[in-house]
Amino acid sequence: GSVWSWTAHVSVLVLAGSVWREKEKARNSQSEDRGLGCGSRCSMARPMTDSHRRFLQTIMCNGMIEGSKAQALHRHCCEVHGVHYAHDRLDEFLGVINAHLQPMFMHIRKGVSEEDGQQHYALVNIAETDITRMASDYSDNELELFRKAMDLIVDSENGTASSTDLLNLADSLQTKKMKKKETEQVLQRLVQDKWLCEKEGDYTLSTRCIIEMEGYIQRTYPDLVKVCNICRSIAIQSQMCENPHCGIKMHIPCVAKYFRGRTDPHCPSCNEFWPHEIPELTRPPSQTPSPSQPRSVKENTAPFSQGSRHKRLRR
Repeated sequence: GSVWSWTAHVSVLVLAGSVWREKEKARNSQSEDRGLGCGSRCSMARPMTDSHRRFLQTIMCNGMIEGSKAQALHRHCCEVHGVHYAHDRLDEFLGVINAHLQPMFMHIRKGVSEEDGQQHYALVNIAETDITRMASDYSDNELELFRKAMDLIVDSENGTASSTDLLNLADSLQTKKMKKKETEQVLQRLVQDKWLCEKEGDYTLSTRCIIEMEGYIQRTYPDLVKVCNICRSIAIQSQMCENPHCGIKMHIPCVAKYFRGRTDPHCPSCNEFWPHEIPELTRPPSQTPSPSQPRSVKENTAPFSQGSRHKRLRR
C-alpha cells in the first residue's frame, strides 16, 4: 500500500535489525578469535547507527522531505549522536539506510519538484511498481479514477487537469460508477495522501507521485513523457522545443534557471530559438530550521508544502 501503511512494518524490522547486528558482532568476534576472519560478512552493508535510525524515523513520519530539510536533518542526527558530520555526504549517509531497507523493498529516493525545482527525498515502496501499490488504501473504482486522472494530466498540454474534467470521469468508470460528491471526496483524499496536488481548481501529479511512480509513468506513457534536458527527471509540467527534429522538454523552474539573464534564448540541444515565455525564477523561503529551533520542529513536522506554483505554460 502507501508509504505510511508500511511505517509500523519498517519500525519493527529496523528494531529487529538492531538485535540482529548485535548477534552478528558477537559471531564475528568469535570467528576472529578462532582465526576465521569475517569472510563474506565483510562485504555486508555498513551497519546503521542511531543517527541513521533517527533520520529514517523522521522521514517515515513525513513521507517526503524537502532537500534543505534533509540536509538540516542529516546534520542534526549526526550532532545528536556524536557522529562525524560532512555536509557533502548526505547521499552516502542515505546509501547506508537504503542498503538496510532493500530487503524490505523500501528506498529513500531523490526527486525534483515540478513546482519550484527543489530537490525532495521520499520514502518509497519499490516492491510494487504501478498503481497496485495503492490497493490497500483505495477501492478498485477509486484506483480507476486515479488512473484516468493521470491519463488526463499526462496527456494535457500543460501537465494539469481541471476539476470539472476529473469530476466528469465518474460517469466513465468501468468498475463502479461514482456520484459527483463521492468523486470529490476521493480527489480530496488523493490530495491529502499527496498523490495529486490541487490549486485553484486545477490538478497536477504531486512530487511524491512522480518520485514513487516514475517507472510506471515512463512505461505507461512512453510517447508523452520525456526527461527534462536540464535535471534529467521526468518532465510533465514543462516547455518543449518546437523543432520537430529536437523536441526536448524542460521543467518550468529549469527553464527559468537556464535562461536567467539571457535576452535571446535558444534551445540547449539544437540551438533553435526558444519561443516560449521565460518565467521568472522564484525560490520559496528556506525551510531549513535554525540551530536554535527545538528538536520537534526538525523531527516531527507535518508533511511539507510544495511551494507556490509557477505560471503554467504550454509544453
